[in-house]
Amino acid sequence: MSVFTPATGGASARQYVLGQELQVTILTTAAETEGRHDVTDSVMPAGAATPLHLHTRYEERLWVLSGSLTVWAGTDTVTLRSGDFFTIPMHVAHAIKAGPEGARALNITSPAGFAELIERAGTPLALATSETALDAERFAAVAEELGDTVLGPPGMIPADLDRPGR
Repeated sequence: MSVFTPATGGASARQYVLGQELQVTILTTAAETEGRHDVTDSVMPAGAATPLHLHTRYEERLWVLSGSLTVWAGTDTVTLRSGDFFTIPMHVAHAIKAGPEGARALNITSPAGFAELIERAGTPLALATSETALDAERFAAVAEELGDTVLGPPGMIPADLDRPGR
């Protein structure tokens, strides 16, 4: 059995940023669960948004710990607050945006996948500065390798895919 808490050490080796838009602590990895799932603790500043994307190899579950998140998933739009839980199935186009107070959420993917994306495409928190930017090329390459498809930039939602010119 593996027990990880920031108090027992090792937390800094599991903390990453994706530019200024997302700070993630990996709580559980695929290696620790035989690939069944992974769990991350993610913090988004106010107004930060993901690109429109979908996952072909794992479901994504969000459990909001504080703040709020608006999730556009397929035809659904939900605003999640502290204590709310939402599942995004595989192959569903979705985007997520933090509310005006930002958000902190647990992200659970099954089978595991998201933590590996963060570990391989993110910048270790210990190396990050206020100038650290997302390496979009590396992120896109790793995302594609792991079965994620980026469909559009931050601010784009699934309904935009049906609009003329898209």
